[in-house]
Amino acid sequence: MKTKLVDITQIIRSKNSGPYELTVDLMFSNAEWYKKVCAAKVINEDIVCALYKIKPADIVNIIHFDPANAIKVTIKRPLCSGDPGETDVYGAQQHAPFLNLEFDL
Repeated sequence: MKTKLVDITQIIRSKNSGPYELTVDLMFSNAEWYKKVCAAKVINEDIVCALYKIKPADIVNIIHFDPANAIKVTIKRPLCSGDPGETDVYGAQQHAPFLNLEFDL
């Protein structure tokens, strides 16, 4: 049975991490789900690369933050915030690929 990330998190959001990076915060509903996802290594380099169609070198980090039951994923922005052609100056809409993420757990 597939587990949907949106069903086990309270918050999935994105924001700028400076003008050249984006951060996605995945805040889980409880410690149990957070620990299960961490133990299964569901949020990993391969998943992030597939979701964002990027290379591993474009991932700045994937951090598990136990006190908040959260995983923080930071990637390089494809375009600098505010550059011509860039469509989300604040990076507030870049979490969307995670909204459809499903996995076996």
